[in-house]
Amino acid sequence: MTLRATTREDLTHLARFENDLGFVVAGGGDPPGPVPLERLQRDFDKEASDPPPDKVEFAIEADGSYVGRCGLYNIDRTARHAELGIGIGEREYWGRGYGREAVGLLLDYAFRLRNLRRVWLEVHADNERGMRAYRSCGFVEEGRMREHVWLAGRYVDNVIMGVLREEWEGSGG
Repeated sequence: MTLRATTREDLTHLARFENDLGFVVAGGGDPPGPVPLERLQRDFDKEASDPPPDKVEFAIEADGSYVGRCGLYNIDRTARHAELGIGIGEREYWGRGYGREAVGLLLDYAFRLRNLRRVWLEVHADNERGMRAYRSCGFVEEGRMREHVWLAGRYVDNVIMGVLREEWEGSGG
């Protein structure tokens, strides 16, 4: 598995993922709606010519194919923290350790190369597979917003998790 730059060719896969109800519901957040390939292409072209300063995003490649994306978002250079996001859209790669490996590589990038001191994320409480993967990478639950996410017809808790650089280093990172 490799983290690499996203290419324009990856966008057809991403459009399929972003329009897969199971993938979108697994991530939680806003209610799903159709995501046209043209919107993804427009956003890609805009960010390629004028990269946002508070975001770095990678394609996740496995077995020579684009299987998802991950990145650091809302990067705060003063407080030296960022939000982690990840999504593996190819279902045959779910539950096989690829997400955990991608998160591990992203944390190495965040702490060793970007000199961040904390990485955090939000995950809905029904995403047990994701929370297990995050815990195995050193994340701990820092807080919970009760019934905060509307997910497939009901409210679920939004869980805030984080890992500090020294916790990551202490766990063999």
